[in-house]
Amino acid sequence: MVVSALSAVPAARPAPQATPEALAEAFARTAPLYEKIRRVVPPADWAFLAEDAEAILRLKRERNAVILAHNYQTPEIFHCVADIVGDSLALAREAMRVDADVIVLAGVYFMAETAKLLNPGKTVLIPDQEAGCSLADSITAADVRLMRAAHPGVPVIAYVNTSAAVKAEVDVCCTSGNAARVVKSFGVPRVIMLPDQYLAKNVAAETGIDIISWAGQCEVHELFTAADVRELRAANPGVTVLVHPECPPEVVAEADFAGSTAAMSDYVSEKRPPRVVLLTECSMADNVAVHYPDIDFVRPCNLCPHMKKITLRNIRAALENNLHEVTIDPEIAARARGSVERMLAL
Repeated sequence: MVVSALSAVPAARPAPQATPEALAEAFARTAPLYEKIRRVVPPADWAFLAEDAEAILRLKRERNAVILAHNYQTPEIFHCVADIVGDSLALAREAMRVDADVIVLAGVYFMAETAKLLNPGKTVLIPDQEAGCSLADSITAADVRLMRAAHPGVPVIAYVNTSAAVKAEVDVCCTSGNAARVVKSFGVPRVIMLPDQYLAKNVAAETGIDIISWAGQCEVHELFTAADVRELRAANPGVTVLVHPECPPEVVAEADFAGSTAAMSDYVSEKRPPRVVLLTECSMADNVAVHYPDIDFVRPCNLCPHMKKITLRNIRAALENNLHEVTIDPEIAARARGSVERMLAL
């Protein structure tokens, strides 16, 4: 089942603490910011967002802070206050290069942990500690040790959508964008890849390598079906269908292209399909559509409730009050950092 992106994303309208006049003044001062997202965010919504956006820009300067935002963040975060945006691989790479005292991770908790692993001397904040991930929660470090015991000598690869404790137990990490490359890098006929069973199956089909998987899945992508794709094609003749490799294999088989969020964005940029649907999290299409007014984006998607816990309001609060600093046990961090660094070295 898919839902409309525009109807699925909850209106980010905190109770106004300013007068209507003050809101209007903030709207006017932030007009250049709003221009970036006016095609996907109604003016009435921006009236309640402008004050927080303006405060965040000021706080970043005062605290020498940067905001890393995942592609699934809402447009007002992604386009208006973020300094670095992208998929989990891009954020992992760029986290090592930031020249800042404070990193605010606009995403989910495992991403904030990864940023901390790569920047142990910096303050890393997550605006909402409840911004978790069904996939990361599906496996523990103890589960990884049991899999190693059941398959001695088989390399173990962890998707970055895992906790630092799980990363500490594996040989290397991967993302959806580099998973096939990481799997092939071992030069062996069999590997363990966890926790996303659908990503593992799709990579196995792509590489021909036998992959032992874990029974985890993303609650956003597992809901898409092959029937959804066929219905979209019937209702939108000529539409190009892009899907994420966390979708079930039968969905990937029905699509025109499967790739990471960064790869989907690149596909739109390079191919310029006249009409396209991105079967992934709701905000992704909005964030890509901002750049391509000439392309018709069909908006079915599924909402990630965890990503949507991050708002301008709690980003502002995190910067104002140093809220929710990420800490990792040093021994776990050292081993987990090695798994991430081996991935980046590829």
